[in-house]
Amino acid sequence: MDIDLKNLQIALVSLGCDKNLVDSEVMLAQAVACGAELINDCAAADVIVVNTCGFITDASQESVDAVLDAVEHKKGSCKAVIVTGCMAERYKDDIFDELPGVDAVVGANKHGELVRVIRQVIDEKKTVSVYGRDDGCYFGERIVSTKHYAYLKIAEGCDNHCTYCSIPAIRGAYKSRTVESLVAEAQVLADGGCAEIILVAQDVAAYGMDMYGEGKLPELLRELAKVDKIKWLRLLYCYPRHITDELIGEMANNAKVLKYIDMPVQHAAESVLKRMGRGVPDVREIVKKLRAMMPDIAIRTTLITGFPGETEVEFNELVRFVKDVEFDRLGVFAYSREEGTPAYDLPGQLPVKVKEKRKDKIMETQQGISAKKLNERIGARVEVLVEGKTENGTCYGRSHMDAPGIDGVIFLTAENAEEMKIGEHVMVEITGSNEYDTEGKVIIE
Repeated sequence: MDIDLKNLQIALVSLGCDKNLVDSEVMLAQAVACGAELINDCAAADVIVVNTCGFITDASQESVDAVLDAVEHKKGSCKAVIVTGCMAERYKDDIFDELPGVDAVVGANKHGELVRVIRQVIDEKKTVSVYGRDDGCYFGERIVSTKHYAYLKIAEGCDNHCTYCSIPAIRGAYKSRTVESLVAEAQVLADGGCAEIILVAQDVAAYGMDMYGEGKLPELLRELAKVDKIKWLRLLYCYPRHITDELIGEMANNAKVLKYIDMPVQHAAESVLKRMGRGVPDVREIVKKLRAMMPDIAIRTTLITGFPGETEVEFNELVRFVKDVEFDRLGVFAYSREEGTPAYDLPGQLPVKVKEKRKDKIMETQQGISAKKLNERIGARVEVLVEGKTENGTCYGRSHMDAPGIDGVIFLTAENAEEMKIGEHVMVEITGSNEYDTEGKVIIE
């Protein structure tokens, strides 16, 4: 790209999910390739880019607040504020009116235009908006912001069309990347020091269906495992109806694939799932197969409470389901009524207090399950990736059961703790636990 951004200091605020983080890393690399200097201090930046989230109302509000903070810096050295990402796409007709001071809006699928837009705003001093689908926006170099792991976005968009979700409208139809491009990017990430590659998409398990006519996730995992410097492969966001026996078998038999899966099920009552537009997969049978093939697997899920029309009977079925299945990790969202989604107009919208009370009930139930399951791990030996140190110098890390940012950590003790290196893998014996975190002693072999 023959555009000069020299002498421009750019700060980027990245909000939302790990898929958004990948987009941010691509944008940063594009800016640096054109000569820009990246800084963390928005107050000193010439240009502030806010990569927004707009999935639910709370996320949009956080994005609005971040944009308003950025605009305040225009009273100082900041020359331009550029808004991109999901909120920019979802509310593209309202950004300039509702957020005065914004200089450009770049749609969620047009990140490849960011550098050109920056130059245009700075040189021509006019507002700019760019929208549309750019299927290649996530190819190319990245400036990886995580430490010894990186997210690999294997597809864009979504075809599931759940009635509560705005993602298909924002990101478009599901589009897989080629196996070859993903292996090439994984090699670059591994060469840069990322030993753990975390596969992400709106639905990772649907990988390849659009491009190859059938699910190709098992094949992708086999090819990624051939990259020598990759030690761990982790799967996030696998919709239950796309988890096949072949995938379970590949997970069980591929030594580099961690025995961990994030499987968002959202609800247990068949009637609610149908209103959600999610089909009715036999989640209990899937969990049974996963645990039979991989007894040490960690299964994470997410649930929604208070979906329109959810009765006490349906909610109690969800509570029983949580108690019966005993997920290793579980998150809950109170239903958020989002304009533009089919569920917005469904009858039986519930009061916020009811939705939140039901959410709290699920979390209270899961807290006991989590404490019990972590206590059962005491005495087990696990491999741990050392990730950092607390303020008092205690090292901590993650095992195969712990995805970064969403799960707990293992606090480590060792005879030579001061010699432990961030990024190294060590064997640990679990010695204690609470509701969400564990403690462990490094084993000297």
